Amino acid sequence: MLNRLPVLLVCAAALLAGCAQPWQQFQAGEDSSAVVARLGPPREVYDLPGGGKRLMWPTQPMGETTVAADVDASGKVVGVRQVLQPTEFYRAEIGKWTKSDVLVNFGRPVETSYFPLMKREVWTYRYLEDNVWYMMYSFYFDNQGILRLTQKTPDPLHDPDRHHLLF
Repeated sequence: MLNRLPVLLVCAAALLAGCAQPWQQFQAGEDSSAVVARLGPPREVYDLPGGGKRLMWPTQPMGETTVAADVDASGKVVGVRQVLQPTEFYRAEIGKWTKSDVLVNFGRPVETSYFPLMKREVWTYRYLEDNVWYMMYSFYFDNQGILRLTQKTPDPLHDPDRHHLLF
């Protein structure tokens, strides 16, 4: 049995690698109705330049993913991806992006707050970094709605010491 263990581990890894995520099951050029048929009605829809739409399926407030499908003006899928991840967050441009840009790119935040001494409104999103670390990504806006700062922190919801603090 011990000599079969490496073979079993390789087989298990191959099976897991073959599991496609929901956002990986679509091809550019498909009709948007195919995406809606498989994922259900989008919970959020935003207008894109050129008459297109961004359809979103968030798992917030407790989940860490938001699937976004970009659809052109004719209803054809341009691309489908999971947007709550570092490569997407790092596209945000300090001093240039607005609340509207963040909303269209990531959907509604899991929480919002206002820090009066900083004079900043903060929008926060849950996400899973490297498929391991439960994190929060925050966008800080000035009073004109311009992005001034971003920050990532561990998600306190998944802090192993959290339960000790409650009692």
